[in-house]
Amino acid sequence: MTHSKNRQIILKQRPVGNAKLSDFEKIVSEIPALNSGEVLFKNTMISVEPYQRNLMGNGSSEWPTIDIDDVMQGPTIAVVKKSNNENFKIGDYVQTWSGWQDYAISDGSDLRKLDAKVAPLSTALGPLGLNGFTAWYGMTKLHDFKPGGTLVVTGAAGSVGSIAAQLGKLRGYRVVGVAGGAEKVAYLKNTLGLDEAIDYKANDFEDQVKKALPNGIDAFYENVGGPIFPVLMEHFNENAKMTLCGTIADYNDTTLPEGTNYLPRLITIIHYRFLSIKAFATPYVMDKMPEF
Repeated sequence: MTHSKNRQIILKQRPVGNAKLSDFEKIVSEIPALNSGEVLFKNTMISVEPYQRNLMGNGSSEWPTIDIDDVMQGPTIAVVKKSNNENFKIGDYVQTWSGWQDYAISDGSDLRKLDAKVAPLSTALGPLGLNGFTAWYGMTKLHDFKPGGTLVVTGAAGSVGSIAAQLGKLRGYRVVGVAGGAEKVAYLKNTLGLDEAIDYKANDFEDQVKKALPNGIDAFYENVGGPIFPVLMEHFNENAKMTLCGTIADYNDTTLPEGTNYLPRLITIIHYRFLSIKAFATPYVMDKMPEF
């Protein structure tokens, strides 16, 4: 083995606002001992995702948080180093939930074998992992979206939004992506093939919205929340359907934002346009992972 010790990144304190390096600490511990039926693996790729801010606490999320001094949680890709489990052999690659550390052990029940001949190993942390699952679930399990209408995806250049947008294209929707910056907008149109892309950071954001949505919004995949939503919600058509999977813009917030209260207006839109809003949180729907 390269290391005789186990490097771990633990949560030292709950962040105030954006997470900072000082909120974490690197510690060095002994490599876990292996018991009967268990597997020792070494992480080779580690996930760093927006939702992990929710696990740190002191934010807007109502998810259960990890404890102070716990290893930061998240999915990883690992290689088996020792095995007392007949289902895994040394050299097998697996997807795990062991978090930000070099080594961990498992009884195998939470490991998913990976085959690099089928797809690059990194895809197990992207389109064939939690991100892809989140996009797939939100696009297929909450609403019966009708192809042919306009689907809007916020955070469309991100790991979840980009997959949701591509699923929309594959299924026959006119897809409009919302992202921040000219480079991301170009990526959405030129690489992912979206029909339109809107730059929420641009000074003419509202004009871009009107131009990109001449026939309104029929389906909506929301990742972001924050100040761009009140602009977009005005374009909901009657019987529009909205999937809410994240509010990245608000994850750091512990109080309501200052400014205009748009809730009465949203309730009016829901009422008179018969808007259907369904939400999900990935940790609570993991029973669908085998189907995915």
